[in-house]
Amino acid sequence: MSKKEEYELKSERLLQPIMDEHKFELVDVEYVKEGATWYLRAYVDKEGGITIDDCEVVSRAFGKKLDEEDFIEDSYIMEVSSPGLGRPLKKEKDFKRSVGKEVEIRTYRAIERQKEFYGLLNAYDENSVTILTGEGNTRTFDKKDIALIRLALDF
Repeated sequence: MSKKEEYELKSERLLQPIMDEHKFELVDVEYVKEGATWYLRAYVDKEGGITIDDCEVVSRAFGKKLDEEDFIEDSYIMEVSSPGLGRPLKKEKDFKRSVGKEVEIRTYRAIERQKEFYGLLNAYDENSVTILTGEGNTRTFDKKDIALIRLALDF
């Protein structure tokens, strides 16, 4: 397990009791380096949407736990925020919640001279994702070929 994965997993374990206490959902945790700075980000949500005050509550409680455990060697910035409208589908629960909804898929390489696809999420398993296109056809993608899958944003 990489240092990044270890930090994310430990952070999830620290966050889950906080999520349970407030009836929030832990959407994702990421430990990433942007430029010269490391970031530990927790994305949280709740029924009806997360507020800034909710993020502050989580941030304070999570910050205390991180100070107590002190398992991250590098200096970093901790952030707690909403996953946003265009959040990627990563976990089983994300896919389950999104069946029947319109998604955007971006692939690493062009497939039939195209790298972006839109359709209704029709099915998924641990290896593939199937969408129903606007033309009424189904199209299946190997997850390993997908760079990003998220709910499509309609403006």
